Amino acid sequence: MPSVQDIRRRIKSVKSIQQITKAMKMVAAARLRRAQERANASRPYTEKIQEILASVASGSSDAKHPLLEVRQVNRTGFVILGADKGLAGAYTANLLREIVPRIQEKEDVELITAGRKVNDYFRRRNYKVAQQFSGFSERPTFQNAKELADLVANAYASGQYDEMYLAYTKFHSPIHHEPTVIRLLPLEQAAKEKSKASGEYIFEPSAEEVLNLLLPKYLETVIFGALVQAAASELGARMAAMGSATDNAQELISKLVLNYNKVRQANITREITEIVGGAEALK
Repeated sequence: MPSVQDIRRRIKSVKSIQQITKAMKMVAAARLRRAQERANASRPYTEKIQEILASVASGSSDAKHPLLEVRQVNRTGFVILGADKGLAGAYTANLLREIVPRIQEKEDVELITAGRKVNDYFRRRNYKVAQQFSGFSERPTFQNAKELADLVANAYASGQYDEMYLAYTKFHSPIHHEPTVIRLLPLEQAAKEKSKASGEYIFEPSAEEVLNLLLPKYLETVIFGALVQAAASELGARMAAMGSATDNAQELISKLVLNYNKVRQANITREITEIVGGAEALK
């Protein structure tokens, strides 16, 4: 049985951990509000540019652009948006559970990772990681999205990849996040996936010129939308995980205090018994 001093030290240690988890929960909650606003604000714009692009692509089948080229698939690229930090519950594990089987279905795959956690996971397992980014998973900027979009566009246009996918976590609410994989390129195939939902538009001066203007913006917008969705999801997962850790710490403290009182009472009873026994022996 542990001594009173051991239990007291354990209580002190758990209280210190509880203070840390509570502080991390509060920080995540404060950042989540702004991240949630950015995620909700970016979603309509992302969906609309996908809808318009689908309509333009279907109305200009003879347009020529490197991102519209459909090739035989020999090498596939995956852009994976993950977390830089841990302590976010099953956030990273859920994303990996969704993306790994899709990667294993392909014969020749290279990865572009954003986030230390996913990069470390794939590096340790000897996957081909062509590029890695980190340091902005919680607070992405449009410049981060532009860098990724330029990398993706250049890699596809140069023939390095024959198709490309984007994996991230879609934000629904602070406790509901959905790991998602979408096709980025070839753009013609990606547009067809949205064509059923698109309306009819009249383009001036021509659909082809509008398409050439929209294509660079499309990748930037979709990737930025995914980045802010992933950031809100990560913060929501961390807030929930730290909240659960704080509650568990409080429950553990209650059990330790109860055990502490039992041990202390047992020690007092034993000491009283020894004193009474000694007194009786002196008679």
